[in-house]
Amino acid sequence: MSIHVSPEGAVQVDAPEGTALPEIKRAVRKRAAWIWQQLQAVTRRRLHVLPREYVSGETHFYLGRRHMLKVLCAEGGESGVRLWRGRLEIRAVRPDALAVRKLLEDWYRQRAADVFAKVLLEMAPRLGLRRTLPPVRLLSMRTQWGSCSPKGEILLNPSLVKAPRPCIEYVVAHELCHLREHNHSDRFYKHLARALPDWEARKAELDELAELLLNR
Repeated sequence: MSIHVSPEGAVQVDAPEGTALPEIKRAVRKRAAWIWQQLQAVTRRRLHVLPREYVSGETHFYLGRRHMLKVLCAEGGESGVRLWRGRLEIRAVRPDALAVRKLLEDWYRQRAADVFAKVLLEMAPRLGLRRTLPPVRLLSMRTQWGSCSPKGEILLNPSLVKAPRPCIEYVVAHELCHLREHNHSDRFYKHLARALPDWEARKAELDELAELLLNR
């Protein structure tokens, strides 16, 4: 049985099928102090995160680096986003916060599709997946970076493209491991450790950045 606290503060318990509810509750009570510490850490991280305004001068992440936002009016031109000289330039017909946010999220989704596809191709052979790659779909999620369905479809949060590449590799490897072990058993973590021996450090870095990267 294992207990996880997500970067957003959700508590998840993984127990073997058929485990009695009283036994699960006892396990949670035994880890209550640790769970409380993790939830307190989530609260502390949130104190330093300000709501997004989508205006010039604000900084946004891409592949682990901060880029300053420059919002421009698309006078007679096309709306769009480009990464130019370390800045994220956004041209919008109506450069209000909603329009800028929509353009930026579309740009992140396009970049995420390209980056995740490359990472998947690199990580799959480490887990013995050389012939048939699993289907991958992008899905915006509030509390998860990714998931793997029982049918073998991998879902990835497009906001993950804001993270450093080693963190992206960790999430992709994590979900690929679920194709072999659809749980968080010892065998699951052995597969993960073979693919990424330093996966714990990568996960820790991603957890520290989670509030900033998921801030919309």
